[in-house]
Amino acid sequence: MNIKTITCHEVYNYGASLQEYALLAYLNKLDHKAETIHYKPAYLCDRYDFWYIANKKYEKFFITKAFYIFIKLPERLQFLKRKKNFDNFSKNHIKTTKKLYKSNDELKTNLPEADIYICGSDQIWNSFFQNGKDPAFYLNFVPQTKLKISYAASFAIDKLENNIKDFVKSNISNLHHISVRESSGKTILEDLGIKNVTQVLDPVFLLNKKEWSKLEKDLEIIEDYIFVYDFDSNPLIQIMAKKIKKKTGWKIISVNKNIKYSDRNFWHKGPSSFLNLVKNAKFVISNSFHAVAFSIIFEKDFVVFNRTSSINTRMRDLLNSISLNDLLILDQNMIDKHKLNTINYNVPNKFLNNLIISSKTYLKDALEN
Repeated sequence: MNIKTITCHEVYNYGASLQEYALLAYLNKLDHKAETIHYKPAYLCDRYDFWYIANKKYEKFFITKAFYIFIKLPERLQFLKRKKNFDNFSKNHIKTTKKLYKSNDELKTNLPEADIYICGSDQIWNSFFQNGKDPAFYLNFVPQTKLKISYAASFAIDKLENNIKDFVKSNISNLHHISVRESSGKTILEDLGIKNVTQVLDPVFLLNKKEWSKLEKDLEIIEDYIFVYDFDSNPLIQIMAKKIKKKTGWKIISVNKNIKYSDRNFWHKGPSSFLNLVKNAKFVISNSFHAVAFSIIFEKDFVVFNRTSSINTRMRDLLNSISLNDLLILDQNMIDKHKLNTINYNVPNKFLNNLIISSKTYLKDALEN
């Protein structure tokens, strides 16, 4: 079958790129012909333009535009290195439609041809961001004569605001098969009266450790290290990383440019390097869903911290589903009590393998309908 997927595409985020790759790779493994729709609405992609001006007051005059770009120049030149590595990953590993689409209306007017359409995964339905309010991510542009499936779509929040509920219900009701990534997402839809909802795993779990290892890119790191992936500059994460470094002598390595206490920072590297950093770490500290996911896939010693924004449900649900909820660190006391190398993956892997089987079964059954 010819399958088109839609997700948050080329947003220069490790998890977004790797989950996009995973779904396409698994579909192709099932002997389908799958590619992602090259969908880049302005709200997702404009900020990655080298000449983008975030503060609109600087757009009025040429001299203020030039001043704004000059101030931002060092940071943007650095970002070009990161962008190049991500773009190379997409070029080499993510098959994309040749045509670029920028709106749901463009997709309706010139429908990318396919037998089956899949929306997901990642936070495509998170109404905290604009993508959760974009009908394209609910396959609104696809006629009802075509098979429409969601796979592991995530709201990433516990509940919807009232003003978005009717929009979500009307769009999701038009899908033929509905799956979400978190139990909280299932609850959200059931509260809207949508009952035929399946909970599945993120696409990264559709591929095994060996398949992911083929994709990783070697980095020249000879010392043992703690891998820190922290979006929020969480002071508790810094405390824990430094405490473990003092105890073990391990270096601190990160891919977040805001982490100033790391010994080395690979912020400009792409998704393949990210895989390498997780796989070879002695310990992983993060508040990232996909850092957690790959820590589990590679069976690493790790802990998780909450995010400051309201998107913690996805990490909490994943840990609970495989009986690792005690790895969620909430305060200084839990940091002080935590012991290294205490994870026995025998039990979590039993839960995980069952969830992988059920996730694959859902997808295969939906495709064969």
